[in-house]
Amino acid sequence: MTASTLTLRCATRGSALALAQVALATTALQAVDSRVDVPVIEITTQGDRDRVTPLTQLGGQGVFAAAVREAVLEGRADIAVHSLKDVPTTPVEGLTIAAILERADPRDAFIGSNGRRLAALPEGARVGTSASRRIALIRAIRPDLVPVEIRGNVDTRLAKLAAGDYDGILLAAAGLARLGRLDEATQIFEAREFLPSPGQGAIAIECRTDDEATRAILAQIDHAATRAAVTAERGVLAALGAGCNLAVGAYAELDGDLLTLRAMLGGDVEGETPVFGEGAGSARDAERLGRGLGDRLREGYEGAGGGRLG
Repeated sequence: MTASTLTLRCATRGSALALAQVALATTALQAVDSRVDVPVIEITTQGDRDRVTPLTQLGGQGVFAAAVREAVLEGRADIAVHSLKDVPTTPVEGLTIAAILERADPRDAFIGSNGRRLAALPEGARVGTSASRRIALIRAIRPDLVPVEIRGNVDTRLAKLAAGDYDGILLAAAGLARLGRLDEATQIFEAREFLPSPGQGAIAIECRTDDEATRAILAQIDHAATRAAVTAERGVLAALGAGCNLAVGAYAELDGDLLTLRAMLGGDVEGETPVFGEGAGSARDAERLGRGLGDRLREGYEGAGGGRLG
């Protein structure tokens, strides 16, 4: 290590997928400045320690980001690398998402036992997922299937499937690809139909707001088109409330300056049909587009008898 090395201590979860995401961030940073060195500080989150309690009871996907963010705020790390879908939309004072890498595949993957697709599962088959969104979408497609809570990292979930604990499981295609296991998927759903989690497939890099030097480095790897798309998607989630434990999916596509956004809202209650909506607008108004669609989904959900959202 030389005196000119630019060291950016990186806080991250210690799973294989989290470390693969750090490697991608490191490669992007070193492509713009070869002096960058990214030592890893592994953080164990509450979600990693407790693999039994449903995520909705632990605080949702945000439980994975909280401890990692704390390391940056306390100065133990300079940056945090997150899967953007795990990052709550409520800003944390003192932190900023300074870079979002070019998005990988945003779609969901299904891995069925014995190589089966979702349609080939028998009635009453057990499908493993911990996401309300996926439960709602599966129930809309195959109401005869039984969604079952599943926890653990990607390798653990695939091992549980192989052991016969489930007839199929749902995972993000990007995560499988980053671990070199995408070929195990028996079906990849179309994003426009099986709407992904807002920001799915994107990697976010966060730093302290007052760390101008680090922000300047990260700005060089921020992918504008990806940021516009995920800003719209996360705008939907923000409009529905940070504490919303309902099923929320969103997918935005950018064509020139035009953003086309499709989103859904629905509870994970059996028999409840998700509410879908669409919108389009300028990439410069991405957040406003997302929030507007989120508000319309809220009205449609409440109007359909889904109850008032907090």
